[in-house]
Amino acid sequence: MSGHDGHGGHGTWRRVSREGRRFLRGRPRSLRRLALWSLLESAHTFLGGYAVARALDDGFLAGRTGTGIGWLGVAGAGALLGALALRGVFGGLADLVEPLRDGLVRRSVRQAIGRAVADPGRAGDTGAVSRLTQQTEMARDSFAGLVLIARSFVFTALGALLGLAALDPVLLVLVLPALLLGAAGFLATLHPMALVQRAALDADEALAARAGALAAGLRDVVACGGGASAGAPAELLIAEQERLAGRLARWTALRTLALGVAGRLPVVVLLAGTPWLLGRGVSAGAVAGALTYLVQSLLPALDALMTAVGAAGTRLLVVLDRFCDPDPAPPGTGTRVPVQAAPPAATAAPAPALELRRVRFAYGPRAHPVIDGLDLVVGPGEHLAVVGPSGIGKSTLTALIAGLLPPGGGTVRVAGAPAEGVPAHGPDVRRTLLPQQAYVFTGTVRENLTHLCPGPVPRDEVERAAAVLGADGLVARLGGLDAAVDPGRLSPGERQHLALTAAYLSPAPLLLLDEATCHLDPRTEERAERALAERPGTLVVVAHRISSAARADRVLVLDGTRAVCGTHAELPARSPLYRDLVGLWNERG
Repeated sequence: MSGHDGHGGHGTWRRVSREGRRFLRGRPRSLRRLALWSLLESAHTFLGGYAVARALDDGFLAGRTGTGIGWLGVAGAGALLGALALRGVFGGLADLVEPLRDGLVRRSVRQAIGRAVADPGRAGDTGAVSRLTQQTEMARDSFAGLVLIARSFVFTALGALLGLAALDPVLLVLVLPALLLGAAGFLATLHPMALVQRAALDADEALAARAGALAAGLRDVVACGGGASAGAPAELLIAEQERLAGRLARWTALRTLALGVAGRLPVVVLLAGTPWLLGRGVSAGAVAGALTYLVQSLLPALDALMTAVGAAGTRLLVVLDRFCDPDPAPPGTGTRVPVQAAPPAATAAPAPALELRRVRFAYGPRAHPVIDGLDLVVGPGEHLAVVGPSGIGKSTLTALIAGLLPPGGGTVRVAGAPAEGVPAHGPDVRRTLLPQQAYVFTGTVRENLTHLCPGPVPRDEVERAAAVLGADGLVARLGGLDAAVDPGRLSPGERQHLALTAAYLSPAPLLLLDEATCHLDPRTEERAERALAERPGTLVVVAHRISSAARADRVLVLDGTRAVCGTHAELPARSPLYRDLVGLWNERG
């Protein structure tokens, strides 16, 4: 967790600085706008101290009160100039900050999707939630504050140092060493603080991942009485976060000491050296102007810069490093398991469309298995319905067949090849899975109906599929095949109807419907299922109604203790659960 060494810290800096330079090079117009407005801030700083010096030397101390008041008026005009500059600065700042946040959000989503595609069987990337929400906002706020303050310091220091040189160059010789001493002490704390903050983010993401893993199997953890052992790793992570918070507090104390040196020592040196300065012919007005530069401009800007770099800067460095980690292998590269074609048949008998042998699966190493020792063979062209109580494992079974989850034991084969693995590009040519929440995207009706096909589909074929599924009326209401689809304006049933039509057009020989008709009325559901069953290929339906099971060639009953497979007519005698379900259906019918 906290084992990042110095080389890792320098690597972090190199990665982030490289990405940062690339980001800034792409926005020269925004940088020029910021710089031009900031030059006005330099003028405001220069006038602040110089006008005070002239008001004393040429005005009040020389007995010319009007001249002194006039120079003070110049200082006031400089303050108005600074306010105008700050207004323009915020407009330019938005042009930098918002593109950064948008880019980080896109990168976070791309990383999460890439990891899911590269390894579909592993648990969800819960750290992506932290990156997408907390860390992107942290980066945006830190970047905005850092740019604002760093820009202010650079141009304020430019104006103040020019002003000191204009008053008397010896003032620079007296003030600069104290400033540099405090700045050096501050810079020495940056690298250790960055390492601690990175370790703290690692611990935060590890804790989020552990909490997500526990949530997935919480029911089984409670049922088995394993709460103490399951929660022990989380307690260790919490203790690690506490330890890192203590280390961060100690480095913060050292940084505060450096801030004190940089922010107070120059004033003390200037005041202590005033007799020496006056003895060398430096005017009282010049000393007062130098004090004005220090107290009102240079030291507040330096203090703000050190605070921002020490807090927001190191935090931004660490957060951006999370997004600069190499993206997971994009589709078509990396170590993802390739989709294997079924081996050539040695005889005329085709391979089963679906074959499960002694399949076992549990959500966690100590969790009770959801599926245990399941054997099932489904032939080409067969229509299978899966029924059982809610939470019994029906959706888990379809995920295993779809290759989204790896079996904990046994084998799952589709068309003679292992079920695991996803295609590098395009839709899965072996199977199509329709979940309960139908996938409909912003695009045309035609695009939503043909996105599961590897190539273009003739218009008459799309229209014929919509008519067979009874979705032609819906297509007409939406404005035809070339009309735009707004998923938010569709009902759940309409989304399912479009998704079922897309599945009908898919060339995949195996269709998996996971309660994909639950929002349809019984008559529309029957029409859709019969059309999909008559389509060439194999159909597996997680049944929402027993009427779906009655239409199937065979029914698989999952009841938590054993799986029973048979026809709708014979299962009431073999499965008490199925007998009860059929009896309840008959009573309602």
